[in-house]
Amino acid sequence: MTQGSTRRTVLATGAAAALAAGCSDSNSGGGSTSAADAASAAPQTPSTTPPTTAAAASPSHSTAAGAELTRTSDVPVGGGKIIKEHGVVVTQPVKGQFKAFSAICTHQGCTVASVENGTIACPCHGSMFHAADGSVAHGPAARPLAPKEIKVEGNSIHLA
Repeated sequence: MTQGSTRRTVLATGAAAALAAGCSDSNSGGGSTSAADAASAAPQTPSTTPPTTAAAASPSHSTAAGAELTRTSDVPVGGGKIIKEHGVVVTQPVKGQFKAFSAICTHQGCTVASVENGTIACPCHGSMFHAADGSVAHGPAARPLAPKEIKVEGNSIHLA
């Protein structure tokens, strides 16, 4: 009976360690995480969804408050500018009104590629978002882009 208890303890400890490793490695190469574990972890945080570009993998590391994103003159009216190194898209829906959103598509984590005619486009699966509020204009994305707080100081746009 002691041998059975030891076996159970070893199995339980090994299973707990495998689950912990699967939750913390973001599926970055270990073969021990099952497809079911990866699928159940994906909706919890956008960072566990496999990014399709290098920019999508690391933009959150440099989104410090106060960081200058761009100049107001670089953001066209009805369009926008994608700042990949900060993982942010800044739009100007109407003259003098600036908005900012995460540049990471809520469908599968791709970085959006363009802002034209009042919409933000993701190149991976065709999702489109309204530049005025980040809401979904066309799926497959079902959730809007996350808003980002910005402040305009003179001709400079900064993260708030």
